[in-house]
Amino acid sequence: MHQIEYRNLFYVNSKKESAFQVFQKKVEEKHKQLKESGRGLAVSWALCAVCLFGHVSHFIGAKAWWIHAMHSTSFHLSLSLFTLLVPGRQLIIDGLKSLIRGTPNMNTLVGLGAISSFTVSSFAALIPKLGWKVFFEEPIMLIAFVLLGRNLEQRAKIKATSDMTGLLSVLPPKARLLVDDGDVEKSTSTVDVPCDSLSVGDKIVVLPGDRVPADGIVTAGRSSVDESSFTGEPLPVTKLPGAEVSAGSINLNGALTVEVQRPGGETFMGDIVRLVEEAQSREAPVQRLADKVAGHFTYGVMAISAATFMFWSVFGARVLPATLQHGSAMSLALQLSCSVLVVACPCALGLATPTAVLVGTSLGATRGLLLRGGSILEKFSAVNTIVFDKTGTLTIGKPVVTKIVTKEEYSDLQLNSNEKWSEVDVLKLAAAVESNTIHPIGKAIREAARVAKCPNVKADDGTYMEEPGSGAVASIGKKMVSVGTLEWVRRNGVTENPFVETEEFKNQSVVYVGIDGVLAGLIYVEDQIREDAAHVVQSLTSQGIKVYLLSGDKKSSAEYVASVVGIPQEQVLYGVKPDEKSKFISRLQKDNRNVVSMVGDGINDAAALAESHIGVAIGGGVGAASEVASIVLMGNKISQLIDALELSRQTMKTVKQNLWWAFGYNIVGIPIAAGTLLPLTGLMLTPSIAGALMGLSSIGVMTNSLLLRLRFTSQQKKIIGPSSSYVVQEDIEAPKTLT
Repeated sequence: MHQIEYRNLFYVNSKKESAFQVFQKKVEEKHKQLKESGRGLAVSWALCAVCLFGHVSHFIGAKAWWIHAMHSTSFHLSLSLFTLLVPGRQLIIDGLKSLIRGTPNMNTLVGLGAISSFTVSSFAALIPKLGWKVFFEEPIMLIAFVLLGRNLEQRAKIKATSDMTGLLSVLPPKARLLVDDGDVEKSTSTVDVPCDSLSVGDKIVVLPGDRVPADGIVTAGRSSVDESSFTGEPLPVTKLPGAEVSAGSINLNGALTVEVQRPGGETFMGDIVRLVEEAQSREAPVQRLADKVAGHFTYGVMAISAATFMFWSVFGARVLPATLQHGSAMSLALQLSCSVLVVACPCALGLATPTAVLVGTSLGATRGLLLRGGSILEKFSAVNTIVFDKTGTLTIGKPVVTKIVTKEEYSDLQLNSNEKWSEVDVLKLAAAVESNTIHPIGKAIREAARVAKCPNVKADDGTYMEEPGSGAVASIGKKMVSVGTLEWVRRNGVTENPFVETEEFKNQSVVYVGIDGVLAGLIYVEDQIREDAAHVVQSLTSQGIKVYLLSGDKKSSAEYVASVVGIPQEQVLYGVKPDEKSKFISRLQKDNRNVVSMVGDGINDAAALAESHIGVAIGGGVGAASEVASIVLMGNKISQLIDALELSRQTMKTVKQNLWWAFGYNIVGIPIAAGTLLPLTGLMLTPSIAGALMGLSSIGVMTNSLLLRLRFTSQQKKIIGPSSSYVVQEDIEAPKTLT
């Protein structure tokens, strides 16, 4: 019977492994494409370097025969031809195919420019009597720059698409399966099996420190479970028989027996993976500004070039005979039509976006911003709705001791015990009890004691006892100290509670500390709000951006944080599950006027990050959030969101300026290249002069892109102001009353 079951389980497991293989193949394919792109880029820039070296050696007067050969026309012709056939082949083929399909793009423009430059230079080299100059280096440099932009874009897309390994790694590989319904404490009654082989109804044992391997219901045991990855709630949740648990959550301090409710592979975590995949498959990359007009521009240039050839070959010489001094009508028409193609060669147009994006992304990197591509910058610059997660985003994401209240503050009360405990004593003894727990609140108390430099004391051996979800108790130097809920310390001898909860701390968690049957003090713990959160929300609101708070936490916590940072209560959603977060983002995006950005840090935010137009991950969050996010704030400061927004706007402004420069140059240059000034002034652009002007336009574009650094820095000082000096304390701070 068991053998049949295990064979079935093995079959299920083999199918599951194939899914993992699919993910692995995707990763390998992406890296393979990137390597191929990198090889083409390296070859093109090596050819460009050889070409430039030949020119430099000519100017410095080097006389070695091999240097002279490198400067020869035949050598440059070979380099140019090799560039078109090897690194630039795919680009040119794609451009020509797009032209044939009637949907020309930037590749079409680049291909036409490179081929026309090579063709005109070849005519000049093979027919010297034409008197044209060769410029074989133009197609080489054009291909090199365009491939650089393509490689950067491809690298960004690869990084922007998650391979889900971060999400999948959260699930444990094996589970402790109960062979029979025996006692949990009998370790011999369990056997390790692959998690994806579990079936509905199986019972598994989850020990303290383990991740829950499958979605199910607790049938025995009691423990605290960390579900922050899914719910956003920073504090653990007590699980008793009948409670639901999700695969991937962490069991903290008690053994649980769980009955599996969903078969292997079908987990809450798997649902998040599927949501992310669906969102990424629907998300089309934003088309670059240059591509939006490239088709019309290509047709226009080709039409003008053909019209120029027709006019000067058929009508030009008859109307203006004086122009025949430049050669035959056919030769003149060919020269002018080629000049139109060369002067319109989209080097500046092709550089407009990648150079600005290169400067923008590198500028972001120096400021701790990981920006994944030009399309990301373009979309983020248009964002008008931002949705924040709470835990770990607007808050630090881990409990911090904020205040300790002792009986010294209630000295006017008549208590049965005359012994009063100081804040240091309460913190010291509580930390000693909590030294044996992995509970987040226990960690916060220990850290607060360390920062406050409390004397290090230890619990007496064999006296420590813990009840998950309630608290812990231990003997310390003949004093019985209990730490936990009010009900817990009462069970351990405390009878009176002289403390009154104040309005100031009603949104914080309280830990009661009892010493020898007396309630000695209270320790308040909360997930602190980031120092710069309110400034960021205020800055976004002042810019006309609508801000929402979307949290899996309870109502009181979500509304309290929203009130502090300045988010209206009607724009706060609480108790939201990961799939509901994704659905809310989708609803916002149904209004085409909304360009939505989601800001989060955890696994529970991954689906919403992928669903939004632009996902922003806080760098201190888990890898799953960073994998699916378009922008990662590596400095773990929420104020970096303002930096990223301003940088994206400045970058897109620079791109538009570059495009206007490139098109302005063509608007002026193309008519001159077509011979409009020839009848009046005798001025005519040769293909070589047209190539030189094209180079100047490219220099103008690159210079304007480099100026982005200065513009962003000056604008950042105006908008961000004091927020740039904020330093978020990542370590848990000492209680305010002890500093």
